[in-house]
Amino acid sequence: MKQVVHIIRKEDVEKKMVFGLKLELDYELASLYDAMQEKNQAEIDKSKVRLGEIHKQLKALHALH
Repeated sequence: MKQVVHIIRKEDVEKKMVFGLKLELDYELASLYDAMQEKNQAEIDKSKVRLGEIHKQLKALHALH
Protein backbone atom coordinates (compact mmCIF):
# COMPACT_ATOMS: atom_id res chain seq x y z
CA MET A 1 0.00 0.00 0.00
CA LYS A 2 2.85 2.38 0.82
CA GLN A 3 4.27 1.86 -2.67
CA VAL A 4 0.94 2.75 -4.28
CA VAL A 5 0.67 5.95 -2.23
CA HIS A 6 4.27 6.84 -3.10
CA ILE A 7 3.61 6.34 -6.82
CA ILE A 8 0.44 8.45 -6.70
CA ARG A 9 2.23 11.25 -4.84
CA LYS A 10 5.12 11.13 -7.30
CA GLU A 11 2.70 11.44 -10.22
CA ASP A 12 0.96 14.38 -8.54
CA VAL A 13 4.28 16.17 -8.05
CA GLU A 14 5.24 15.54 -11.67
CA LYS A 15 1.89 16.90 -12.89
CA LYS A 16 2.36 20.04 -10.79
CA MET A 17 5.88 20.46 -12.16
CA VAL A 18 4.65 20.13 -15.75
CA PHE A 19 1.85 22.62 -15.06
CA GLY A 20 4.32 25.11 -13.55
CA LEU A 21 6.70 24.70 -16.47
CA LYS A 22 3.88 25.26 -18.94
CA LEU A 23 3.00 28.49 -17.15
CA GLU A 24 6.64 29.55 -17.33
CA LEU A 25 6.66 28.61 -21.01
CA ASP A 26 3.64 30.80 -21.72
CA TYR A 27 5.18 33.71 -19.82
CA GLU A 28 8.52 33.37 -21.59
CA LEU A 29 6.84 33.19 -24.99
CA ALA A 30 4.99 36.41 -24.19
CA SER A 31 8.28 37.98 -23.08
CA LEU A 32 9.93 36.87 -26.30
CA TYR A 33 7.10 38.36 -28.33
CA ASP A 34 7.42 41.68 -26.49
CA ALA A 35 11.18 41.71 -27.00
CA MET A 36 10.73 40.99 -30.69
CA GLN A 37 8.21 43.84 -31.00
CA GLU A 38 10.70 46.17 -29.31
CA LYS A 39 13.60 44.74 -31.36
CA ASN A 40 15.48 44.21 -28.09
CA GLN A 41 18.12 41.63 -29.04
CA ALA A 42 19.42 41.18 -25.49
CA GLU A 43 15.94 40.24 -24.21
CA ILE A 44 15.31 38.05 -27.26
CA ASP A 45 18.50 36.09 -26.55
CA LYS A 46 17.63 35.85 -22.84
CA SER A 47 14.15 34.50 -23.64
CA LYS A 48 15.52 31.98 -26.11
CA VAL A 49 17.94 30.63 -23.52
CA ARG A 50 15.19 30.32 -20.92
CA LEU A 51 12.87 28.64 -23.44
CA GLY A 52 15.61 26.12 -24.15
CA GLU A 53 15.94 25.39 -20.44
CA ILE A 54 12.19 24.94 -20.06
CA HIS A 55 12.16 22.63 -23.08
CA LYS A 56 14.89 20.44 -21.55
CA GLN A 57 13.02 20.25 -18.25
CA LEU A 58 9.75 19.29 -19.93
CA LYS A 59 11.52 16.71 -22.06
CA ALA A 60 13.15 15.20 -18.96
CA LEU A 61 9.81 14.99 -17.16
CA HIS A 62 8.15 13.31 -20.13
CA ALA A 63 11.00 10.80 -20.30
CA LEU A 64 10.06 9.62 -16.82
CA HIS A 65 6.76 8.25 -18.11
